[in-house]
Amino acid sequence: MVHRAIYSITGGRRGLRSPTAERWGMMRLRTVGRRTGQERVAILGYIEDGPDLVTMAMNGWADPEPAWWLNLQAQPDATVDLPGGSRAVRARAADPDERPRLWARWAAYDKDLDAFAARRSRETAVVILSTRPANVGAGIGGREEPLA
Repeated sequence: MVHRAIYSITGGRRGLRSPTAERWGMMRLRTVGRRTGQERVAILGYIEDGPDLVTMAMNGWADPEPAWWLNLQAQPDATVDLPGGSRAVRARAADPDERPRLWARWAAYDKDLDAFAARRSRETAVVILSTRPANVGAGIGGREEPLA
């Protein structure tokens, strides 16, 4: 909530950051609301894994799944705003082979990660956002964009 306010008040000049060796980055995720079809925005922490961005589907460690993750499950095509610009992405949950490695990378930033995750009744999804061509898939609002 605070990050969205900072981003909004500064016109996007503050509130986002690239990841470093000491801390994760902050991105602005734009999804399509699964019920409304309207653009929904969340600011999330992320790390980079090669060309992919990786975040965790947590709701402040509360038990319910975050709305942005439910939206991505319904419509995996989204847009992220990063300090260097915007990127069209497609979301998916890390598979059982990928998840342990990516979870360990996140745990390097937060020693209490496993303790926080244990508060939830379900496993926290590790979400991979892969770059997709900008002209493929549904745009914001659910409009189909033509294939090239």
